Parts: sequence; C-alpha cells; structure tokens
Amino acid sequence: MVLKTFGWSFAVTALGLVAAILFGGWTAFGIVAILSVLEISLSFDNAVVNAGILKKMSAFWQRIFLTIGVLIAVFGMRLIFPVVIVAISAKIGPIEAVDLAFNDAERYEQLVTDAHPSIAAFGGMFLLMIFLDFIFEDRDIKWLGWLERPLAKLGKIDMLSVCIALIVLLVAAITFAPDAHQHAGHADKSATVLLSGVAGLITYLVVGGLSGFFENRIEEEEEREHEAEEEARKSGKKVSATQLVGKAAFFMFLYLEVLDASFSFDGVIGAFAITNDIVLMALGLGIGAMYVRSLTVYLVRQGTLDDYVYLEHGAHYAIGALAVILLVTIEYQISEIITGLVGVVLIAASFWSSVRRNRALAAAEAQPGAPQDSAKV
Repeated sequence: MVLKTFGWSFAVTALGLVAAILFGGWTAFGIVAILSVLEISLSFDNAVVNAGILKKMSAFWQRIFLTIGVLIAVFGMRLIFPVVIVAISAKIGPIEAVDLAFNDAERYEQLVTDAHPSIAAFGGMFLLMIFLDFIFEDRDIKWLGWLERPLAKLGKIDMLSVCIALIVLLVAAITFAPDAHQHAGHADKSATVLLSGVAGLITYLVVGGLSGFFENRIEEEEEREHEAEEEARKSGKKVSATQLVGKAAFFMFLYLEVLDASFSFDGVIGAFAITNDIVLMALGLGIGAMYVRSLTVYLVRQGTLDDYVYLEHGAHYAIGALAVILLVTIEYQISEIITGLVGVVLIAASFWSSVRRNRALAAAEAQPGAPQDSAKV
C-alpha cells in the first residue's frame, strides 16, 4: 500500500536529488533536500484538507490528481508562477523574466520580494475563506465545541464569511500596507493589497461555488440513479451511466489545484531564504509537492479522516492561522519555522484528540450493557 501510493514520490525524489548533484554537486543536493522538507512541513495541513475533498472523487480522478495535478503543481506553481510574478510586477516580458531567473538571481529575488504583498493578499484571502466557511458550518462532530457551537449559529447569517473576509482585508490594507512605495511598478501598496485580496476572494467564490454546485448535482443524480436501478431490476433493463460525475470531478479537481496554489505561496516565498536558484527551487519544492499529493491519496485510501475525525478540524484551523500569517507578512517578516510549526502543532493536537475520543468510545462499548454503536461526538 505504501509503495503503491508513494512510489512516484520515491522515484521523483531519486531523480530530483540526482539532478541536483549533476547540476551543482553535493551543495545543491543539500539545498534540494532542505527545500523538500520545508515544503512537506508547510503543506501537511494541505494534504489533510485535500483528502477531505479527494475522497469524494473516483479512483480515476485521484490518479489525475497524482499525475496531471503534479505537473501543474511542480511546473506551474513552483517554476512558472515565480516567473509570472516577476513579469507582471516588473512589467517585463516572460522571456526577460526567465533570463533574470537564470542569469541575475539577486535581481530576480528582489522582484519576487516586491511582489510579495499581492501574493500574500491573494493567498491569504483564499485560505481565509476556506477557514471561515468551515467554522461557520454546523457539523455533527465538533472538536472545540465551546467555540464551534456558537460560530455554527452565527453561520446561519447569509454571506457572513464574505463580510468578515472583506473586513479583514480592509484592516490588513490599512494596518499592514499604509505606506506607498514606487518601485516594482506599484504606486500604492494598500491599493495592491486590496486589489489582490479581492481577486483571491473572487477566485474562491467562483471555483468553490462551481465545485459545490456540481457536488450537489452529483448527490441528486446518485439519488435518481438509485431509483432508476430499482426500476431496472424490476424490468430487467440496464441503466446507462451519467456524464455528470466527470464534470463535477473536474471542477473539484480545479478547486484542489487553486487550493494547492494558495498553500504553495509561503513555500515559494520561503524558498528564497534558502536559495535564489530557480532550478534548485523547482527541484526541492517539486519533490515536496509530490509527497504532499501522495500523502493526500494515502489518507483517502486508508480512511484516516474517518478514523481520526478531528484531523480535518485541525487542518482547517491551521489554514486559518496560515491565512493570518500571510496577511501579516505583507508588512512583517515571519520565519518559515513558525509558519510550519503552527500547522504541525494544530494537526498534532487534533490527532491526539481523535485518539482520545476513539479510546473513550472503545471503552464505552466494552462496558457491560453498552450499545454496540455508540453515538459520535
């Protein structure tokens, strides 16, 4: 099971490390290894959230996520995305941006740093919306009941998460981006933050809305198919499969890719603290992205989220923390170690709470006269 799920990750790791040695020797090998660990530590919560979405998709789309999705993640977000950022922020052509990446690493890093406010605002707002929509939803299983119960009641107010997100964006633009700066083509950092944040919010609403719409359609079609199958058994006819599942899976796949893009912002930016070399950056972060994807599929196939029911809660709290950190980094620098530890601590706490819950349920079922199926918290 482990080899089947992580086989591609092991292969990519071996090829990536060999390529690093051929490209820059053992120094490059060490840099790529460090970047891989960095990406995994910063994106473990991404894997947990992805698993919650991926478990609704078929085995075919899970394979697409591990193949085409990886190409998008590695080449799109870890290689092309930084170049696009430089091209847009510096108002230069993509070819010139690539030339800077390979031949003028210091200038390239400076341009990416100048573009950080827009990156942080876009990613921060996208992740914040994921967190808000999660905590405002009334769920049968609650981790921090004292907090989640009142928030679920507030969640009945229409568009509350959007209103809060816009308020947070406005506060961030006023508090963390008050000063104008003229370099990198930006006349006003506040305007840049507002524009990028609104773009992140719109992206979430469009992609998330489409995936939610088609997910609801899947449930409706499954109910109709079940009824049709019952009728077919009586008449002896065969029911043809619907094409709707493919559309729904595509939009959920698109949602996963945008989600991964938002999670990768801090990894891409943090990588510049380790190296300016775009090749080593793509190799290291690409290896890390492979493990995140393999871990996502592993969690789905093992049913880990069903066994450890609070893991998804911990991951979403980590998303909320990351969203806040991204917005704060518009003005202040925060170590990637802190960013990674926050997510790890929250997920570890939710895992331990899940273990304690499972033990309590098992003990209750073992007591004489206890019902076989205890109600979940």
